[in-house]
Amino acid sequence: MKIVIPGGSGQVGTILARSFQRTGDDVVVLSRSPQAVPWRIVPWDGKTVGAWAAEIDGADVVVNLAGRSVNCRYNAKNRAEILNSRVDSTLAVGAAIAASPHPPRIWLQASTATIYSHRYDASNDERCGAIGGGESNAPDSWRFSIEVARKWEAAAGVVELPSTRQVLLRSAVVMSPDPGGIFSIFRGLVRLGLGGTVGDGRQFMSWIHHEDFVRALRWLIEHDEIAGVVNVAAPAPVPQAEFMRTLRHAAGRPFGLSATSWMMEIAALVYGTESELMLKSRRVVPTRLVESGFTFNFPTWPEAAAALVRRPQVAASFAR
Repeated sequence: MKIVIPGGSGQVGTILARSFQRTGDDVVVLSRSPQAVPWRIVPWDGKTVGAWAAEIDGADVVVNLAGRSVNCRYNAKNRAEILNSRVDSTLAVGAAIAASPHPPRIWLQASTATIYSHRYDASNDERCGAIGGGESNAPDSWRFSIEVARKWEAAAGVVELPSTRQVLLRSAVVMSPDPGGIFSIFRGLVRLGLGGTVGDGRQFMSWIHHEDFVRALRWLIEHDEIAGVVNVAAPAPVPQAEFMRTLRHAAGRPFGLSATSWMMEIAALVYGTESELMLKSRRVVPTRLVESGFTFNFPTWPEAAAALVRRPQVAASFAR
């Protein structure tokens, strides 16, 4: 099977490429920078159709993960780059597929679980989940993230692709021991004694173990009856206080300093990021995956956290 991964040079793309390459698939990553990896890297600019489109013609699967990192302050320049990098790359991939004499049979298009509203009272699934942006207590940065998600998904629907099944991946945070990922940040906080409750600790954390993320994408590739929006998240989101308490237990660290919401805002400013990841309640569940028969190897956070803590980090050269 040939799989093309636009924007696959980040952590999630590397996890996918590594898995598919190990099972003997032909993996091609479209990237703006060369890398020393065991799969092919083909250059692209992430916004215009070029020579790279020849890789999509005849491919079996396209997984578009392209988009500027959101680990930054949401100033005007960064906002424009975050939005444009997602919309432009998605439009380019769609145009390349539409022009292919032999288009791929499935296009897996990245989106984000951040599109759902900040809520405690109920879970957000694909059928009845509340799309965010209208909450009276939502900061401007949260509304921006939802605007990006909406426009990102809309860009995937601009062209009609009668021969290509499309799935929009509303993914939760992928937890992996690879260096530089979100789990390594959480683990680092725990090691420093800082992994306590943030805010009131009631906000839900949605997540997925990296092995289940790869397995879920393989499942979607294999099941032709699944199209449209799919939540890619573990079935058991947990409140932030419980999430960090469980991680501390797995890491053998019984204590973690807590932080109020205003302290988190200051910390985010100091580290050049936004507080949304820790303060917004993401209570997302994978109804469509579960109903289709998919089973998780790590359905709950205690077992996932224990496995992640035990596993050594992957070599840095594979994580770029």
